[in-house]
Amino acid sequence: MLSESGSSAPPGTIPVTLTVNGQERRLQVAPWTTLLDLLREELDLTGTKKGCDHGQCGACTVIVDGKRINSCLALAVQKDGATVTTIEGLSSGALHPVQAAFVEHDAFQCGYCTPGQIMSAVALIEEGRARSREEIREHMSGNICRCGAYSNIVDAVEDVLKSKASSFREAAE
Repeated sequence: MLSESGSSAPPGTIPVTLTVNGQERRLQVAPWTTLLDLLREELDLTGTKKGCDHGQCGACTVIVDGKRINSCLALAVQKDGATVTTIEGLSSGALHPVQAAFVEHDAFQCGYCTPGQIMSAVALIEEGRARSREEIREHMSGNICRCGAYSNIVDAVEDVLKSKASSFREAAE
């Protein structure tokens, strides 16, 4: 279905170039391949989870060009030229502050939704759209947690927002 550039392109495929976790990838993609399937099956980035495959659970959330999306709803060919960040590319070495906050606040149980929750939270914080617990809940409502760790997830996101605000105040002083 997909092949790295350099080999002969399979019939009916389309060339796609993506920057995934900082690395440029040139692929030949079948037109019906979702971004989720490309990430998991061809690039072996299995941290992004396949939940409902209908855009209703948020387990497949990744950041594309600075915006969070459900990767199960995006065709890979639609994202040609895009920059994609997955849970694997979120940090290099030390945990990202959102990942560390999830650990500190025990914001996961089974862990299946955790990558999507974390990616959604990172984008939400970067977008500057959440300033209160209610806004965090509202903007994270597309990410389902079957285990019910919602209050801990909100605590983790709120903690990162507070520390980020504190960092900005210290830098200004």
